[in-house]
Amino acid sequence: MPDQTTYMHQSIAQSVQDHGIDTMFGLVGDANLFLANHFVTGCGGKFVAAVHEGGSVLMALAYAQASGKVGVATVTQGPGLTNCITALREGVVARRAIILLCGDTPVTVPFHPQNIDQRELVKATGAGFEQVKSPETAARDVATAFYRARAERRPIVVNIPSDFMWAEVKHRRIVFPVERAQGVVTDGPIHEKAIGMIASARRPLILAGAGAASAKDDLIALAERLEAPLATTLKGTGLFAGHPYNIGYFGTLSTDRAYEVIDKADCVIVFGAWLHFLTTDRGKLMDGKRVVLINQEPSDIGTFFQPDAVLMADAGQTANNIQYWLDEAEIPPSGFAPELHSADIAIHPKGDPNKSTGGCINFEYALDRLNEALPQNRIVLTDGGRYITEVWCRIGVPDPNSFHMTDNFAAVGQGMQQAIGAAHGDPARPVVLFIGDGGFMMGGANEFNTAVRTNCDLIVILCNDSAYGAEHIQMKDRQMDTAITEFNWPSFAEVAKAMGGEGVQVTSPADLETAIEAIGSRTGPILVELKLDPNTVPRMRI
Repeated sequence: MPDQTTYMHQSIAQSVQDHGIDTMFGLVGDANLFLANHFVTGCGGKFVAAVHEGGSVLMALAYAQASGKVGVATVTQGPGLTNCITALREGVVARRAIILLCGDTPVTVPFHPQNIDQRELVKATGAGFEQVKSPETAARDVATAFYRARAERRPIVVNIPSDFMWAEVKHRRIVFPVERAQGVVTDGPIHEKAIGMIASARRPLILAGAGAASAKDDLIALAERLEAPLATTLKGTGLFAGHPYNIGYFGTLSTDRAYEVIDKADCVIVFGAWLHFLTTDRGKLMDGKRVVLINQEPSDIGTFFQPDAVLMADAGQTANNIQYWLDEAEIPPSGFAPELHSADIAIHPKGDPNKSTGGCINFEYALDRLNEALPQNRIVLTDGGRYITEVWCRIGVPDPNSFHMTDNFAAVGQGMQQAIGAAHGDPARPVVLFIGDGGFMMGGANEFNTAVRTNCDLIVILCNDSAYGAEHIQMKDRQMDTAITEFNWPSFAEVAKAMGGEGVQVTSPADLETAIEAIGSRTGPILVELKLDPNTVPRMRI
């Protein structure tokens, strides 16, 4: 509706639709009510109502990853925004492009009971802040926020004084394109140095992170030319699954056999990763090795580890360029990858169902069985807790974009909300969430009904050891009373049923098969509660 006279709240809602967004998450209050309403009634959009304001931001984060679009959420003023602080920080650390349309108290009422300096709150999280300066600039201010979210890869809060909402304005469609720089290949001394390190390596290894996911075929071609093993970071999980050179994770999540292969390597060629300290096992896995890092993100360089050579370049083009120079110099294949064991060394030893204790299921066995039985085209999310590293090691995903880590800020209780966002971002695929009992009670129980209300295809695997497991094991290690870490929870399977979903409790291998049948015949969100012994859940692989 170009140059059409309308109200400012309508113009803002229309600006969201102008950016190709058809889904908004939020919780309405008096400072954002009419904006959200017009997005539905005037723009034909879908509004997903969360139970908690922070939940709406988390939903938008996962929606952004699953859909490839900018996620949009809206909350009201004051406590509406303060309830989003942890979620905004999660978005900053996860580098998710989202917009939070946040109402603010009227500028003419400085003593409003919900008044707080919203700019300072947002700044503390590391998110960006975009002020709606006047009703006339609202559409441009929203467009600027969308541009910044994509360019800066972080949440941008659009701050909207509520006394502007009913001001009359002329709406104009404003969308600022984000021009991505073309992929480049480096040259000069540092390029030659890197090529020399790779050419002289006798046992090279290729490591890929999520930033190199689009270059999968090029990296495999380079690995086959070098006869080099292929490994990934946690966020690159699934990239090389099924390839004979694949050794799985690089770092503390590696299998024992993969760790041995990594230890033997003399050169690690890293694509699209920032070499987190757990990826390098606190530097131990890089001792005595030359490390070449190819990455286009300057902020990723040297955060945890300083490589021997850094190429600020495109992953796929650089892999092809390396292969070209290897051919030109007639460098023979290393023969390192064919030395690998014939068995799949990326797979951890299978769990034993006979190790299930009374009233509990063996966790490793349950994960292995679920990995076989869960839908293969799944999107997988993990909440925080002691159990998560075992899930990462045993539950596969089709590709890196199908894996969502929901605790980049190391905050428990954010998984359910993001699972709902992922389900709305890619509704054609089933979403599987692994969450602990503490995380479910902290942030999952209140939003499970949102999944039911919005008919998400959601499978929740609740790992219930009736304790805050990481803290429980620390107390046990010091021979201290663990009572303060233990909880007598209700039946989570029954809670799921009470909220309108399906629920199955698992205490034995037979129960697990019943749960798998229920997953296969599900008609809506389903929760499978794995009863676990807090003293036998594997320790975190860190």
